[in-house]
Amino acid sequence: MKNNFFGLRLKELRIEKGISQRKFGELIGVCNQTVSFWESGSREPDMDTLVKISDFFDVSTDYLLGKSDS
Repeated sequence: MKNNFFGLRLKELRIEKGISQRKFGELIGVCNQTVSFWESGSREPDMDTLVKISDFFDVSTDYLLGKSDS
């Protein structure tokens, strides 16, 4: 089983901002079930969406993917 750094970090960042999966999905243009799949590690976003998420949370894509701690 692969590590789910992305899902864990996404969930952490989303909760820190105090937004639901539904609201986050609306803000970036996906449904809440997609956000749930990402957080559980069932799916991963495409490159454009990954960049959109990193911009939204003001973190690097490397951070989201578990390649850095900042």
